[in-house]
Amino acid sequence: MQAAHPVFYFSLRSPYSWLALHDLRQTRPDLLAAVQLVPFWEPDADYQAQLSMVGSTFLYHPMSREKHLYILADVRRLAARRGLRPVWPLDRAPRWEVPHLAWIVADMHGQGLAFLERVTLARWQEGADICDPDVIARLGSALGLDPNALSSAHTDAAVREVGLTRLQDCIHTGVFGVPFFTVGREKFWGVDRLRDFMAAATGMPAIDLSDPLSSDDSPPPAILDHAGGCG
Repeated sequence: MQAAHPVFYFSLRSPYSWLALHDLRQTRPDLLAAVQLVPFWEPDADYQAQLSMVGSTFLYHPMSREKHLYILADVRRLAARRGLRPVWPLDRAPRWEVPHLAWIVADMHGQGLAFLERVTLARWQEGADICDPDVIARLGSALGLDPNALSSAHTDAAVREVGLTRLQDCIHTGVFGVPFFTVGREKFWGVDRLRDFMAAATGMPAIDLSDPLSSDDSPPPAILDHAGGCG
């Protein structure tokens, strides 16, 4: 019997997706290269209307301020274990279709993983506004992709249709947060379940990243009044 194909549901909005991507790159780059990548993002009004017409509901719900504050400290803690320091982005009226539909275009050209890694780095380690089409164009151009196709992907009807199928895939699978992984019918949610996902996908024990925790867990005050892209 052929083994089930592993799937990694990611979000360019989520710091936990960033950490999961980092861990996969560090511990099992072969698995990272083999997984099916599926984007997950909070849909705009047009997408929500389309989903409603077919009786579908996006499963992610905005978090409370208290949970948000916890996540900011938690991400700082988890990043410190890995020798990383997040550069917290400021999201002002973000349009998540901009980076995620651009990822779909990059993936169509065989650069899905490369684009995911570059945009993730830009957001979480450079503090870039990845919902700015000009930023997306610049990042894609450095990978040899058409900057115009990337920066306009969120307005391209054909790309939006593909995006709708990806959102429906997330809903059908039951993805309610990211990172989310599947191997056949097995589901794993969160970066803390990454070891279990790797074991299920490969049949081998995964490497544990367990560097000492940082003693400075306080989130930077400048970002306490916005969504921060956590999820």
